[in-house]
Amino acid sequence: MSTLVVTSIGPASSVQDGGRFGAQRYGLTPSGAMDKLSLAAANSLVGNVPLSAAIEIGPFGAVFTAKGGAVRVALAGAPRPADIAKRPVEFNTSVTLADGETLTLGFARVGSFSYLAIQGGIEGEAIFGSLSVNARAGLGSPYPRPLQSGDTFEAQPAADAPERQISLPPTSNGPIRVVLGPQDDEFTDEMTALFLDSEWKISATSDRMGYRLEGPAIRHLHGHNIVSDGTVEGSIQITGSGAPIVLMADRGTSGGYPKLATVITADFGRLAQTPVGTGFRFKAVTMAEAQAEARKFKQLIERMPDHVSDIENVELRLEALMSANVAGHALSATDPATWQAVTSD
Repeated sequence: MSTLVVTSIGPASSVQDGGRFGAQRYGLTPSGAMDKLSLAAANSLVGNVPLSAAIEIGPFGAVFTAKGGAVRVALAGAPRPADIAKRPVEFNTSVTLADGETLTLGFARVGSFSYLAIQGGIEGEAIFGSLSVNARAGLGSPYPRPLQSGDTFEAQPAADAPERQISLPPTSNGPIRVVLGPQDDEFTDEMTALFLDSEWKISATSDRMGYRLEGPAIRHLHGHNIVSDGTVEGSIQITGSGAPIVLMADRGTSGGYPKLATVITADFGRLAQTPVGTGFRFKAVTMAEAQAEARKFKQLIERMPDHVSDIENVELRLEALMSANVAGHALSATDPATWQAVTSD
């Protein structure tokens, strides 16, 4: 059995899948990948079910080594420098590490989270149907915590097949779409307009539980305490200071701050990948629009394997290249005969 060894890895990296569902009534958060589209892309490249477990790599670098045999993996999500023995590795493709080879990943260039899928998937003991890690709760498998140096993942021997690539739709640069509510009546029309018309930035103190937003203070109409009620992925709470917090994958299942709006499902991953300090805006859409986008997003995830194709290997024959006249007529500045060869054509 081949093994993928975590040689070194930065913080905020863990095993994540599509999340666990059906247990929020017990206070158990779904967790799961921050960017499900990229998770699905990485898994599809190596033949896994789109939302099966993979390694979610935070903004910092990581190094992985194949032991005991070749290991096929795939990279998707936030682009970053990647190489195997100084050979560049492209994102949105699969690549095979030979026994003893090392995959080195640098800091994320754009975005925050990259996904490394292993052919055959990750084995572990599912909790409510998911391996997703919630480090605060000590949940997840095979490691119920952030990954660290020395962790290992068993992998099936790399299949003797062409490497693969995936074609993804272009990423929108437009505003993050939200549905207002459920407590937007706790804010004046002026405050709601201020929220929608302002530029926001994600604070460096953000994490998988919540993204703190930097911008103008949003004042409450009746105070910041409400009877605690349920939250969802993308709920935007307005704290006592007037600072919004977007609840992310490891959120609590209930909260007592008024929620002015909710990020729609189709844009959640795009928000999750927004780099700290990068300005962005929100745009309100109707519930019907949000539902239509959610259906399209679900279909895109389900059909992700249809976007995968083999990479054609082009073998370079050096002897043929040397015998070919690839430059057409060759001229020499010191040989007038070559000038005549060109002008006589």
